Amino acid sequence: MKKWGIILIMAVLFGWAAYDFVSKEKGQIQEQVTENGEMAAENSATEKAAVGLEKGQQAPDFTLQTLSGEETSLSDYRGKKVMINFWATWCPPCRAEMPDMQKFSEKEDIQILAVNLTETESSVKGVQDFADEFGLTFPILLDKDDSVANKYEINPVPTSIFVNEEGKISSVMLGVMNYDRMVQRLEEM
Repeated sequence: MKKWGIILIMAVLFGWAAYDFVSKEKGQIQEQVTENGEMAAENSATEKAAVGLEKGQQAPDFTLQTLSGEETSLSDYRGKKVMINFWATWCPPCRAEMPDMQKFSEKEDIQILAVNLTETESSVKGVQDFADEFGLTFPILLDKDDSVANKYEINPVPTSIFVNEEGKISSVMLGVMNYDRMVQRLEEM
């Protein structure tokens, strides 16, 4: 029985190593021929990865409606540090971190964009009631069809993405954060 367990573990590790090797090769420099026939080296991974979800990549832009009915985009905040927080009213960890997010918004030089997974909510009024209950003053954005959550591949909630002044992802935090961890991520930007 132990022999089969070891064989299974070795097979999984071999498969993981093969996947890792193949995915790294995609990022290596490839030669391409330009229009005039000269060889040009281009990093195809950099071109494709200009916008992405990894640290150092440009955060995907989005436009959503706020609770007050205005439209706002991530690109509106270029030049500012931004924390994008994906959350829902039914999520206990989201509920737990909201007071710290409000404090963070008030005390630190950062813009919080709280993206509510509205499609999972029973009503927009419930989202408004939640914001009122916690006295939230930062923008609450309504992701009514989960398009932004899907674009950012959000799972689980809460998930927080820190974006620097250039619009590049600084870090991604899965799960609940307290005030001190928020400040730590801000200082690392």
